[in-house]
Parts: sequence; C-alpha cells; structure tokens
Amino acid sequence: MSLILTEQARKYEEIKEAQEVVFDLWNEYWLEYSAFNTWQFWFNVLMIILPLIILCLFIDRKRLFLLLFFGFNIHVWTAYIDSMATRANYMGYPYKAIPTLPIHFGMDSSLVPVLFIFMYQYTLKKKANFYLHSLILIALISFLLKPFFVEIHLFYLSKGTNYFYIFLGYVLITIFSKGIVEFFLRLQSKSELPNTKT
Repeated sequence: MSLILTEQARKYEEIKEAQEVVFDLWNEYWLEYSAFNTWQFWFNVLMIILPLIILCLFIDRKRLFLLLFFGFNIHVWTAYIDSMATRANYMGYPYKAIPTLPIHFGMDSSLVPVLFIFMYQYTLKKKANFYLHSLILIALISFLLKPFFVEIHLFYLSKGTNYFYIFLGYVLITIFSKGIVEFFLRLQSKSELPNTKT
C-alpha cells in the first residue's frame, strides 16, 4: 500500500513540476509575443470590453436575470470545453489577453456569450424559434468567425479538429444551457403557484 502511495506521490509531484514549467513558459511567451506591445493583445482586450459595453447598453432589462443566466451558462460550458480542448492541443490561441488561462478569455467570457444573449433576447421578443436562430448563430461562429481568427493567426486547429467539430460543440453547449435555463424556469413557476391546500 505504501509503495502505491509513494508511486502516486512521485507521479503527482512530476505533474506539478511540469505544470510550473508550462506556467512559466506561457508567461515568457506572452511577454515576448503577445503582451501590451502587440496589436493582437489590444484586439483581444477589445474583444473582452466592447461586447460587454454593447450588452450593458442594449440588454432587455425586464429579462435581465434570465438573459444573463443563459449567457453565464454559455460562458461556463464554452470555457470548460475550450479548456479541455486546448489542454489536449486540439486547438489553441497563440495570442491571449491573459497568458495563464488556457481559454481565450475574450471569446469565451465576452464575445460568444454576448452574441448568444442577444440571439436569445431576439427570440423572446419576436417569439421566434430559439433552436433555428441558435443554429444560424452557431454556423456563423463556427464557419465564419473561427476561420477568420485562424486567418489572422489568433486561433489554430490541430490533431484533425475541424470547424464541424466546433459547430457540434456549440450545438451541445446551447442545448445544455437552454435545458438548464428551462429547468430553473419550471422550478420558479412551481414555486409561484398558489397553495391550494387548506
């Protein structure tokens, strides 16, 4: 038993040391190629700030919490999947605003969630088909936005990953996020029902 624990502890220490090396390498790389003196850094910062400013100006305040909860779900699941995919080197971001995060902060925390929030807001306001409009937005992100980022070297794909996989990932994220929102809306509506028991 102690031999197994010792082997486990040794392996765990190896992983920790490797993480420290990678952490330092990312910081060195960022300072040399992706810091304040590059247009890519400022482009990424703009991708964080500008969507959030637009969101504050144009979000439907009557549905504020619903829309933000949906957007938060999109952000969380996108960040999780992106983090796993970049860590496994299926995709990556050569230029980042924040070097130590495996995800692209502007894309996963601002631009994409804000686009989904406005799409959801539109479907609620116009009583339009959520899933149809989601597919249109996902196609635009997967087959126009992501290839544009590849073209300007802000994003890369590797190990056989392609834009269709990205499309499928966003479809799953959207369905899951909408499902969570619907689940909590049902819980809320049940709690608001008048108590008929005497």
